Amino acid sequence: MARYRGPVGRLCRREGVHLYLTSKCYTKKCPLERRGTPPGQHGIRRRKMSNYGIQLREKQKVRRIYGVNEKPFKRYYDTAASRPGVTGDNLLRLLETRLDNVVFRMGFASSRPQARQLVGHGHFEVNGVRTNIPSFRVREGDKIEVRAKSRKTEFFKQAKEAMGGAPKPDWVTVDADKLVGTVSALPTRDQMPAELNEQLVVEYYSR
Repeated sequence: MARYRGPVGRLCRREGVHLYLTSKCYTKKCPLERRGTPPGQHGIRRRKMSNYGIQLREKQKVRRIYGVNEKPFKRYYDTAASRPGVTGDNLLRLLETRLDNVVFRMGFASSRPQARQLVGHGHFEVNGVRTNIPSFRVREGDKIEVRAKSRKTEFFKQAKEAMGGAPKPDWVTVDADKLVGTVSALPTRDQMPAELNEQLVVEYYSR
């Protein structure tokens, strides 16, 4: 399955929530705010959704929030199901600890797609090693920092100013002046997005 290249605002409208795929999602200019119905000529019609449809929509929402295609997402689920503990919690933790998501959570980027692009262009080091794989799984204690060469760019100079007041999750610590962040702990369920119903995803794959 190819990565979606169309207008990301349509995805927010389709799922009915802010997916934060662009900086517009933080403003009233987001297409979801301006037109809250699903896209398409029949979007304004409301139909009662089956249990399968509800599970599918939730799976698609989670997948689109983290920017993961179908096959890798299924692999994440299989890994989560094979680990001890609650499968849904394990799944969200695997997605939250992707390098591109951690870069976004630390405030180095305004959206996950932007974070994915920055990682792919090699602007970050993990524990002193240049890493350009967005799906790289970070672990507790890992140190993520902007490369010395990249810090001189205008983008990161502006990012440093914007990072100071931005809220951060409790499981990461960030030094905005040095453009360095540390994964102080692995996220627990109450530190992960509350608007996601991961149990529906588990039910979808358990059919």
